[in-house]
Amino acid sequence: MKWRLFITLCVLSVLFCALVYNSSNLKDWNRYQPDTERPNSSAVSLISQSWWSSNGSAKRNESMHFVRISDADFAMVQSNVTESNMTTKNTEMPKCPDTPPELVGPLRIVFDEEFSLEKIAELNPYVEFGGHHRPKECNALQHIAIIIPFRNRDHHLTHWLYYLHPILRRQQGDYGIYIIEQAGKDTFNRAKLLNVGFVEALKDVPYDCFIFSDVDIIPLDDRNLYRCSSQPRHLASAMDKFNFRLPYEGYFGGIVAFTKEQYLKINGFSNSYWGWGTEDDDTYKRVVMSGMKVERPERIIGRTKMIKHERDKGNEVNTKNYDIYNRMKFTKHLDGYQSLKYRLLKVEKMHLYTKVTVDIGKPPS
Repeated sequence: MKWRLFITLCVLSVLFCALVYNSSNLKDWNRYQPDTERPNSSAVSLISQSWWSSNGSAKRNESMHFVRISDADFAMVQSNVTESNMTTKNTEMPKCPDTPPELVGPLRIVFDEEFSLEKIAELNPYVEFGGHHRPKECNALQHIAIIIPFRNRDHHLTHWLYYLHPILRRQQGDYGIYIIEQAGKDTFNRAKLLNVGFVEALKDVPYDCFIFSDVDIIPLDDRNLYRCSSQPRHLASAMDKFNFRLPYEGYFGGIVAFTKEQYLKINGFSNSYWGWGTEDDDTYKRVVMSGMKVERPERIIGRTKMIKHERDKGNEVNTKNYDIYNRMKFTKHLDGYQSLKYRLLKVEKMHLYTKVTVDIGKPPS
């Protein structure tokens, strides 16, 4: 009788272990199914990644398998920092001052001279691989990701890099530059690319400040600090195309700054604005609806200059955007960072910047 009881207990133990194992696998299977995502989920859809090296630049392979990253997992994404890019502090150095000592004030910005990336890198030897820099003389007050939505603007990018790297060095920021390129020829979606930049930059370094900038706007005064504050900031508050004035009170385009907490509070940017127009008004409304105010520098300091150009093909005015804007107060919590989906194609670490190429889909028909 004893040996029969022993065999029975062994069989029951095996069945119990099998049941637990299958239950665990079922949970994992459900977690990685894209169709299980609910509109109000706190998850962001990303693409699985694998790394490989080629021609001296680090790249990630394209993958077709979308996975869901929960808020709990997102903390792990933030800590996934390569040793070379770790924003560690030197306890023996003082904190950088609130007002950097090497600022020069008003700047002369012209766009009639051509620059090569090699020449810009030669002029800025302090810039580390991937477009990173931190001050050597003090501990930076903030770790700043500068995110630029991009497609077919190489000429503008060289001017931006030529002027901004020296400005950012004088401002003593611990910064990294991320160019977020939309692949293909479908209609451009600026705001969705900004959301992608937020997620991808955090995979690289645990930034606490995010500057979202167009590639064709240059500050005319280096006292216009690329930093975050207690409220979202509008750094392009006096643009030359608007005669150095705000075109209207709620204008929030060109260059804006959010802390990580502020960005998450507004659920990031809308993913629904395809083509030109209205996405910056949507962002301003998100800020106001979230109980925050927009900070702007003094007009004399917030002056910026825009590179003149024709509107890009694939970025034409979209009249449907106004209808989306009129509904945004009902859709804000459903449309943004939490509903972001994209396909990561490639990450390239250049000398002066990190380039992230993505497929963000196409507008609904």
